[in-house]
Amino acid sequence: MNNLTYEAAISRLEEIVNLLEKNEISLDESIKLFEEGIELTAYCSNTLKNAQQKITTLSKEQL
Repeated sequence: MNNLTYEAAISRLEEIVNLLEKNEISLDESIKLFEEGIELTAYCSNTLKNAQQKITTLSKEQL
């Protein structure tokens, strides 16, 4: 997932949500998609956390 952009990860999460909401896929596929969604959510959360830390650091340097 290292080469995945935040925007691409969010887009894939939206796809997964739509697929799960349609309720037209098997239980096994639903579980696989759910697992992928959990990984993408963690990736996005870490990306946002890192961005926030970087902004905080830059803001402190400007003061």
